[in-house]
Amino acid sequence: MSQTNAAFSLVKTRAEVPLTIEVTAVNEHGEPEQKFIACERPLTVYLNWRPIVTLMTLGAKAESLALGYLKNQGFISDVTQLQSVIVDWDTNSAAIVTSEQITDLDEKLSEKTVTTGCGQGTVYGGLMQGIDDIHLPKQTLKQSTLYQLLKNISAYNETYKHAGAVHGCGLCHNDTITAFVEDVGRHNAVDTLAGDMWLSGEPGGDKIFYTTGRLTSEMVIKVAKMGIPVLLSRSGVTQMGLELAQKLGITMIARAKGRHFLVYNGAENLQFDVNQ
Repeated sequence: MSQTNAAFSLVKTRAEVPLTIEVTAVNEHGEPEQKFIACERPLTVYLNWRPIVTLMTLGAKAESLALGYLKNQGFISDVTQLQSVIVDWDTNSAAIVTSEQITDLDEKLSEKTVTTGCGQGTVYGGLMQGIDDIHLPKQTLKQSTLYQLLKNISAYNETYKHAGAVHGCGLCHNDTITAFVEDVGRHNAVDTLAGDMWLSGEPGGDKIFYTTGRLTSEMVIKVAKMGIPVLLSRSGVTQMGLELAQKLGITMIARAKGRHFLVYNGAENLQFDVNQ
């Protein structure tokens, strides 16, 4: 168990579990092959000893995942009031204790929505809380920087390369990846990065958020709450995701792989400086 380097006192574990296991599969020739598969385990998140949700997760950085989830859902908002974040894989639990006054918890828990995508997630009414007050800075991105970033990202996705069946999300500054997380659901990966940013007080205005998953309404809202103005994906977009990106002023770039990409919103923020 360790103390964070934050200015406030917070007890925070660093519980670790294997991310992949080796199994035997039989190929199309009837021959056995040793393969690695991604792990998936339940993690029940407790807030002041009250169960909030059970997330299906790979298990990497579970403390940050639990914090980012509660922050993004609007259950907690004051990082200085956090007292402890304890993950126990023997009981598959993450217990967050805060001295922050938690209001309308019953109401938030009653407004539950199951999200789209693999590793189904659950969101509550608090996810939409405060989005009208979000004002994101403009960030100009060069086409050449985007190409270099996509090239650099190819060095990540370690679990995916090893075993498949996971999504990855990255926090980027220009063409540098400053943090990268993989999980069985894209929503878990973004919540984990959100938790890390929240604890460290890292600003998002100069960042690009990369994901291997679809750009849904949930992804757009969470990235906006992180203060990040550019959202980049190798996958597609949904109608509600695009509408929210337009409302919030997020530059939305999708289908980005190799030298191909599509800017669905914010094309005026991209400098086309590469001769095709």
